[in-house]
Amino acid sequence: MCAVCGCGQAGLAGHDHVHGHTHDHGHHDHAVTDYGAGPAGLHVTGLSQARTIRIERDILAKNAAFAAVNRARLQRLGTLALNLVSSPGSGKTSLLVRTISDLGKHWPIAVIEGDQQTSHDAERIRATGVQAIQINTGKGCHLDAHMVGHAMDELDLSANGLLFIENVGNLVCPAAFDLGEAHKIVVLSTTEGEDKPLKYPDMFAAADLMLLNKCDLLPHLDFNVQACVEAARRVNPQMDILTLSARTGAGMAGFASWIAAHAPPPHHPG
Repeated sequence: MCAVCGCGQAGLAGHDHVHGHTHDHGHHDHAVTDYGAGPAGLHVTGLSQARTIRIERDILAKNAAFAAVNRARLQRLGTLALNLVSSPGSGKTSLLVRTISDLGKHWPIAVIEGDQQTSHDAERIRATGVQAIQINTGKGCHLDAHMVGHAMDELDLSANGLLFIENVGNLVCPAAFDLGEAHKIVVLSTTEGEDKPLKYPDMFAAADLMLLNKCDLLPHLDFNVQACVEAARRVNPQMDILTLSARTGAGMAGFASWIAAHAPPPHHPG
């Protein structure tokens, strides 16, 4: 877990989080929060199991406290926060761009983008006309609640709106870190194996919705949708599952309906 590789400690400890990032306070939607540069950290060996467990518990307890603050803030605003998690390349950003196009006239939308480096995804989101803050985690492999809280400070969050958090591409660590979101949404693409829910059960167990993306590629792939759905149900029988294509728009109406069922009343119904 992150206690072993150290990726979860910088933001929660508050050192790099407070002093190591840069904000363009004159242009909030162009700000980048940077938690370090360089390659991902190597795993540290030599820790006892008891020591590792203590570190993990300490990190998660600190994160839970920050998540509670974020959640209370979002509830006061009436903002629905959704945490999108997946492996790299599943199509999360394309999905967000399409979702913003579908829902932007009904709700004010803001986005927090998480990646180890670059602001490419935030730039794609800003091109749609909505606010986006980029968090670069550097050596970290996931967002934590402290990072998200600072990113929220940089956004002009509207009451009764939507906040999408696109997590770092990783099907392991983000499962353990509550960001204060209302729901985790796991995105799985048809270009991945249908057994991913069984290989990474913690992520799928933590999610309230699974989106099976890139369904337009099914005629060209050896991917068994039913086997994938059955695997996901074995891990999380209560999870909602939708099949769609962010590229073509197929099935996106179902995702919009799911969001509408959980969101505050739209500003412009119809």
